[in-house]
Amino acid sequence: MPQPTIDIRNLNKTYYLGHEPLHVLKNINFRVEKGEFVAILGPSGSGKSTLMNVLGCIDVADDGEYFLDGAPVHSLKDNQLTQLRNQHIGFIFQNYNLIPTYSVVQNIVAPLLMRGMSYREAEAQSQSTIEMLGLTERRRHKPTELSGGQQQRVSVARALVGSPSVLLADEPTGALDSHTGEEVLKLFRRLNDLGNTIIMITHSIEVASIASRIVHIIDGELSES
Repeated sequence: MPQPTIDIRNLNKTYYLGHEPLHVLKNINFRVEKGEFVAILGPSGSGKSTLMNVLGCIDVADDGEYFLDGAPVHSLKDNQLTQLRNQHIGFIFQNYNLIPTYSVVQNIVAPLLMRGMSYREAEAQSQSTIEMLGLTERRRHKPTELSGGQQQRVSVARALVGSPSVLLADEPTGALDSHTGEEVLKLFRRLNDLGNTIIMITHSIEVASIASRIVHIIDGELSES
């Protein structure tokens, strides 16, 4: 049986407000197979942002197991988590998280430079992604010279260039108007059709419906549709 991209078993996460425990993630069990497009749907305060941080190796659980491409995330040290995050996860954020002083191409190649690649190599490797996302004519522009939809495409390109195991999208249409948001969701479907594994976190059932599978999170507990 093929190894899943993500395999989470009995995962828990608790924060403390003073001395009061806040059990944010409760006994989470979650698998994502290679090539799946999964939406995690939940309201504000449901635990979906905490789950995203754990999935993205930004935060770690208190107990339970998390395997990413077979790697035991739950037992890795900080430097190992940083390396795993850079090589296996492509992040797409609601507010793009682009560096305003960098050009489009400089923003896109940043993850490759973090891997130790030369700028020339990184730019060459990113060329096909830049072309696929229709950014060739904008490659020397700064983020402030782009529309919201164009900035999100830059964010998607940055996530894609390192050929990650999974694209992790946090409310990817939240800062966009409805028309531009629809275009971004069509892009996600296209990327999934090309074989990319996508996990999209959202509070909107309309946005979630574009995914092939919807998982609900309420009060820190996960359930399938």
